[in-house]
Amino acid sequence: MVEHFSHTVKGSGPGLLLAHGGGGGAEANFGPLMDDLTSTHTVVAPDLPGSGATPRSTVPLDLDSVADSMVATAVGAGVERFTILGYSLGTAVAVRAATRHPDRVTGLILTAGFARADNRMRLATRIWRELLDGDRDLLARFLTLVAAGDPALEAMSPGELEGSVAWLADFIPEGTPEQVDLVIAADTTGELADVSVPTLVVAAVLDRLASPELSRELAAGIPGAELVEVESGHLVSAEAPEAWRAAIRDFLDRHRS
Repeated sequence: MVEHFSHTVKGSGPGLLLAHGGGGGAEANFGPLMDDLTSTHTVVAPDLPGSGATPRSTVPLDLDSVADSMVATAVGAGVERFTILGYSLGTAVAVRAATRHPDRVTGLILTAGFARADNRMRLATRIWRELLDGDRDLLARFLTLVAAGDPALEAMSPGELEGSVAWLADFIPEGTPEQVDLVIAADTTGELADVSVPTLVVAAVLDRLASPELSRELAAGIPGAELVEVESGHLVSAEAPEAWRAAIRDFLDRHRS
């Protein structure tokens, strides 16, 4: 049986389903956008197993089941059809949901994403996965190093940097191991050509975790997809919230359904 994830529902208007990244959460990944998104859309914001209030999974996550559960969560919340805004791992979830549930998904917005991890991303996620079992402070330093763009990183004072690392070390959701394993395993390359809904791909050009080339490959593989590039590392909501918001808003305004 498909489970429903813990979620929030806010706003009114056309449906918008949020799919967050591995080791993240709906509020952490989309918080700066929420006021704008809910002003025009009914936003369903689930948390993956082990993030937020969703219980941690006792079995490995697989992309089909996660995509099905995301869709079931939206439908269970009364939102029958929706655009999916996916971030990082959430882009793979979004693509899989669109190809498995074409009657439900009306559009895709894919940010800092990938169809399949490249070698740089595989190396980073393997280290991420191993460090989860050890020193959380060291893990937070590693993630800050690979996820932050250089301008954002260098703009922090030493004290701000240490504070950011400490916050991240405390934040890491308990379900991160299963979510990171899904990052490593996810592969939607074979279905990109089957996506038949309007799609916007947002590439973070300073991203050293999911490189901008992976976003460009998504855009090239999905028929008719639009590509927008923003000056940001992987942490788009923190580094370029206004540019991200503007790109999303423009797409949503042109594709209301």
